[in-house]
Amino acid sequence: MRPGATFPLILILLGSLWFLHSTALLPDSHTVLALLLAGTGFALLLIDGFNKSTLVSCPLLVYAGAAVWLYHETILRLSHVLSLGMVLAGLLLLIARSHHIPEKSQGLGRHDAS
Repeated sequence: MRPGATFPLILILLGSLWFLHSTALLPDSHTVLALLLAGTGFALLLIDGFNKSTLVSCPLLVYAGAAVWLYHETILRLSHVLSLGMVLAGLLLLIARSHHIPEKSQGLGRHDAS
């Protein structure tokens, strides 16, 4: 059995972040958070595919990243960011109710116990 790649990947990530921070190339923490949230939304869509779950979660993660950036750049006030997020979440939840949107798949290795 081959060992997992988690530990080496964490070392690479932490070393890269440390290097970027020590050379002053790392952007502000709110910019990094915004990029991570938006990137997670896109990555989740690529990994899990399009289904009822990702129809809601992926756009909300991307919106959360944009909202963090817009709020910290003082482009929008917190009440604007939250109210727009509520409207977006409600719209996505309504769209996800459609029978045309596929359900989340069980994934590999999972079987029904029937």
